[in-house]
Amino acid sequence: MIDVVVSGVLFDMDGTLVDSTAIVEGAWGRFGADHDLDPQTILAFSHGRQTIDTIRQFLPDLSPDEQRRVALELVNDEVENTDGIVEVPGAGAFVRRLRDAGVPVALVTSAPRDLAVNRMRAADVPVPDAFVSAADVEHGKPHPDGYLRGAALLGLAATDCLAFEDAPAGLEAAVASGATTVAVGPLATDVAADLPRITGYDGITVTPEGDGFRIRG
Repeated sequence: MIDVVVSGVLFDMDGTLVDSTAIVEGAWGRFGADHDLDPQTILAFSHGRQTIDTIRQFLPDLSPDEQRRVALELVNDEVENTDGIVEVPGAGAFVRRLRDAGVPVALVTSAPRDLAVNRMRAADVPVPDAFVSAADVEHGKPHPDGYLRGAALLGLAATDCLAFEDAPAGLEAAVASGATTVAVGPLATDVAADLPRITGYDGITVTPEGDGFRIRG
């Protein structure tokens, strides 16, 4: 159950607004096969993190240049692949409700900008003007840099924002930023245990209240 008054909203992308599970699992599955690594172990670490951070974790002996090359190849393979991408239930309509109500909204993703835009458009979810991608932060999730920057782009403190996240690293980042944080989906980890949780956005209402907006659902 969500019932909070905030000044702005911050969204993760994959798993939070769009469902790209098949593409992500396929990419990391092929990577695991190429490097004799267990795909499930890779996926458990990679969810919510920048690609380069996952490469550094599982291929630590490569030079930094080679790590970046491998990461870029993975990203390039995914950028144009939008087959099977759909919205998380109600995500597009909810983002439009926020926009129509005048709520400042920012996207905070570990994905590169082109990949994120393609996936959002494929799922028919509006792309916010305020946008923090992998290239815009020095430290990726679980560091709070992205959420702090997203709030700053809205002219707000993160503590005045509501953040929606689905992954352990992302939830850690959002909570550390001070944003009121909602877990999206079935994630069962300690970081999500005490957070409000949703499985979709249908029925979440947005109404002006004082200097902010009450979001309830």
